[in-house]
Amino acid sequence: QVQLVESGGGSVQAGGSLRLSCTASRYTYSNYCMAWFRQAPGKEREGVAAIGNDGITRYADLVKGRFTIYNDIDKSTLNLQMNDLKPEDTDMYYCAAGWTASLGTSEYKYWGQGTQVTVSS
Repeated sequence: QVQLVESGGGSVQAGGSLRLSCTASRYTYSNYCMAWFRQAPGKEREGVAAIGNDGITRYADLVKGRFTIYNDIDKSTLNLQMNDLKPEDTDMYYCAAGWTASLGTSEYKYWGQGTQVTVSS
């Protein structure tokens, strides 16, 4: 069973930075593509960034140049470094594991419980 546990969320002012982490087993990182999604109440979950087994990354246009997704295999964590945060980045952020490095939710089978990010203006 794949278990994903997010951490690192919090409150920050616009222009600030946060780093989200997702802890899972080394088996998970070796066998699945990983991604971060976000979702606001009443809205659809949207892909933020994804990373494949080959290390190739993919980003949503809204976060390109500001967010960086990377794996720390030794620590068995997936990270999302978020810089220059904007109020519109306020959402619940979810870690996911799936079969392709896509930004679509249908490609992902396993999900974490989420961590809240709040950006104030």
